[in-house]
Amino acid sequence: MRVLGLVDLLFLLLENAKQPMHVAGICVFELPDNHDDNFINELISQIDTDALPNFPFNQVLHRGVMWQAIRQFNIHHHCHYHRLKTGTMSEALASISRLHESRLARSRPLWELHLFDNLMPESEHQPKRFVLYLKVHHAVLDGVAAMRLFQRSLSHLPDEWLSQPLWLRNIRRQKTSFAIEKKSIASNLKSQLKSILPVYRELKNDYYLSKIQKSSAEHATAQGGFISSLQAPPSMLNQRIGTSRHLSVVALDKLRFVKLAQHFNVSTNDMVLAVCSFALREYLLSQNALPKEPLIAFIPASLRKNDTAIGNQISFIPTTLATDDANLSTRLDKIHRSVTAGKARIARMTQGEFIGYTAAHYWWAGLNLATRLYPKKQAFNLIISNVPGDDTPLYLNGARLSAIYPASVLFDGQALNISFTNYQDRIDFGIIACQMALPNIGTLPALIEQAVSEYETLADLG
Repeated sequence: MRVLGLVDLLFLLLENAKQPMHVAGICVFELPDNHDDNFINELISQIDTDALPNFPFNQVLHRGVMWQAIRQFNIHHHCHYHRLKTGTMSEALASISRLHESRLARSRPLWELHLFDNLMPESEHQPKRFVLYLKVHHAVLDGVAAMRLFQRSLSHLPDEWLSQPLWLRNIRRQKTSFAIEKKSIASNLKSQLKSILPVYRELKNDYYLSKIQKSSAEHATAQGGFISSLQAPPSMLNQRIGTSRHLSVVALDKLRFVKLAQHFNVSTNDMVLAVCSFALREYLLSQNALPKEPLIAFIPASLRKNDTAIGNQISFIPTTLATDDANLSTRLDKIHRSVTAGKARIARMTQGEFIGYTAAHYWWAGLNLATRLYPKKQAFNLIISNVPGDDTPLYLNGARLSAIYPASVLFDGQALNISFTNYQDRIDFGIIACQMALPNIGTLPALIEQAVSEYETLADLG
């Protein structure tokens, strides 16, 4: 048996009917050129086995605080086949949205795979496609770990036939994939005690910056743009949510972001955040709901110092989206400064110190999310996640992975979550929202595309 980590346990405690705590990937594959009508049937027959899965797909909760390996396995509890009627991506996304609403059963391993057959080609003269929707509880994997695990389960060779499905492959033989740091209780306690003084110094510095911020906003920006946990403004993004989910996706040419980032001398990630900021500002303006103060985004930051693909090793960087600023250039500059300050804070602290620092700042926000007492007051307005992808093509029995859209979690008080990943020459966005709380949120993908065009016009890169 293996004891759950504190972060893993937190995701289980936060889960309820309105807050299913799983991360997912919507993986679109193109059928191989030489495929026959039996390709999908062969894939299904490969999946349809009750053989015991390998780690971590064989882990089940025991007494709510430990993981243990299962002794029996029923594949039909975890894998499901769907044939699309119209063959459109919108039909697939509507079905996946409904699947994303339901919690995973805790009486068995916390994952599901859904195969959607008969997806039409992306454009004329291109191959037909199918979709794999894989969801895994956040207590098992964070987004970075899930992406690494999925990538390592595929092949880089178009002609390689993988004899076993993802959950049966003994990827654990790659020792770095599932290396678990083993520390004694005394060692953990010693590490926590050593982090008290550095965390205190950081909090003291934050207090100094907050005083400067009150006296001179311009000087505060120059000092690093400190963001307190009380700074996020009330917005329509922060209200009670229902159980419904709306999933939308958009894929854009990665080179467009790279060129813009080079032109404005920022990172590609900064550029993506600026594009999201534009889209959110325009959406809120259309709803007559743009706050006077800038929206604050939580940007998940991986704390992994190794190549592992298991568990949760994440914290968050609070970042201004500068949505109060109508000027595209100054908005991007404020975002860049904010992200740079957050990265610098992580760099000068150890993993344990940064976790302690985050806990000291946001303990009330975690309590608020757990109790759902005051959803309108949040420490941040939404989460925007960058899930690193792979630049090389990946294949499943010759079927090329053409897109992978990440989908994450919503909280009561957090009605929108934007995730994106870079895969080959594209950036794929997955947008999860509560459609009951956010009317017309389906316009956001078009606004993201519009944002890129607006910045290209500004940079004269059109």
